[in-house]
Amino acid sequence: MRAPFLCAYPLLLSALASVHALPAARSDSGPITPLTSSQIDAFEPYTWYASTGHCNSSATLTWDCGADCDANPSFKPVASGGDGDATQYWFVGYDPVLDTVIVSHQGTDTHKILPVLTDADILLVELDSDLFPGISSEIKVSQGFRGAQEKVATDVLAAVWTTIDRYGTSQVTMVGHSLGAAISLLDAVYLPLHIFDASFTFIGYGLPRVGNQEFADYVDAASLSVAHINNKEDPVPILPGMFLGYVHPSGEVHIEDSGEWANCPGQDNPSTQCIVGDVPKIWDGDGSDHVGPYGGVEMGC
Repeated sequence: MRAPFLCAYPLLLSALASVHALPAARSDSGPITPLTSSQIDAFEPYTWYASTGHCNSSATLTWDCGADCDANPSFKPVASGGDGDATQYWFVGYDPVLDTVIVSHQGTDTHKILPVLTDADILLVELDSDLFPGISSEIKVSQGFRGAQEKVATDVLAAVWTTIDRYGTSQVTMVGHSLGAAISLLDAVYLPLHIFDASFTFIGYGLPRVGNQEFADYVDAASLSVAHINNKEDPVPILPGMFLGYVHPSGEVHIEDSGEWANCPGQDNPSTQCIVGDVPKIWDGDGSDHVGPYGGVEMGC
């Protein structure tokens, strides 16, 4: 059964940031281009892994979670955790077809209050220097997202190391939906600071803004492949508002009403083909688009 309509998240942040002003134009680096069918199809296994992040930790550890697990039948689970409330579910394992470690975190469950409060804790704060050694103090992220990632950071790191050693891969892919995407983006900054001989990819769905301009610039400059996929008029990716100091990194892919997937270059591209231009204010969005479908996959377990 799929997750229920995720309306509480945008409504709660809307109350905290009652007016989402039209943003200033952000940098872009070229024309908006459509993805090919093969490029869209290549996202599918990762989309299922992001959806599977919503499944409880005992199910992902045994890889017995119905359609979500069945979509990637060769996956080798290594570790999982979380309680789905105070701590988001997460799992780590190996995909032999893709030859990559998979790290996935649970998105917001609006039936439980703690994850919603985490989403709404939007004070910009520095990253922990012990977990993120050498990171500039100018880089700031959502206090709620930082806290959610910190709870499981060392466990996830240990599981990634175990998976790399066990399966001999040098690729790590972090996925997630909504709050899970925000946690995974922080993982994408955290893990390379501790693992030096791997390549890293982040693929997020319905990603809210995670940090400030310096954070977005750091992500853009890192040796990291980034794609954050937004569905139609989903209002979550325009939160927290840019007027609060938040900025998305580059890598947006926007699923338009026509079904075309568009590459939107730059940070918070203001084109109407991209999420900022398509959903300029909260009330222009449609919360039901947040769960998908993303290439036929609706998020939830």
